[in-house]
Amino acid sequence: MSAVTIMSAGRAFTRADLDRLPDDGRRHELLDGSLIVTPAPSPRHQRVQMRLIALLLPAVPAGLDLLAAPVDVALDGATILQPDLLLAERARFTDKDLPCAPLLAIEILSSSTRRFDLLTKRAAYETAGCEHYWVIDPEAPSMTAWRLVDGEYADPVRALGDEEFTVTAPLVVGFRPADLLA
Repeated sequence: MSAVTIMSAGRAFTRADLDRLPDDGRRHELLDGSLIVTPAPSPRHQRVQMRLIALLLPAVPAGLDLLAAPVDVALDGATILQPDLLLAERARFTDKDLPCAPLLAIEILSSSTRRFDLLTKRAAYETAGCEHYWVIDPEAPSMTAWRLVDGEYADPVRALGDEEFTVTAPLVVGFRPADLLA
């Protein structure tokens, strides 16, 4: 499987259905009751993710956790997503998932997930009230960070290649997107 697959069972998929799926190395998410299956991330994707974790971890304040997929984010009973990285208050996690929108959701684009991450997931996080949404495009390389303003993502901070990506919320960080590929 090299693309996002949307499956329908003639009825809305539920959390119980999701929990019964086998661990097959793919990412399984629910979006408005539809099962979304994406392939396992590539080694390049994983390298970018690991480098980003190394850059972000020193900036994570006490009481917050930065976690990597797979971690279920249960936005409601019919929408359970797994961002590549998420930042949320430690106290909000259950033993099973994060039962609310994270403070920050981060997606690393790939050819199979680009459209899904930029449109569908972004809209779901926006609607759920996720305050910050970041997208890394390893192809460019580029970084874009949106923040929630009056219920909509606005004021994007963008950096391309060797340009400095600098934000002060929800973390105080600065780095070059090219550093994620070094």
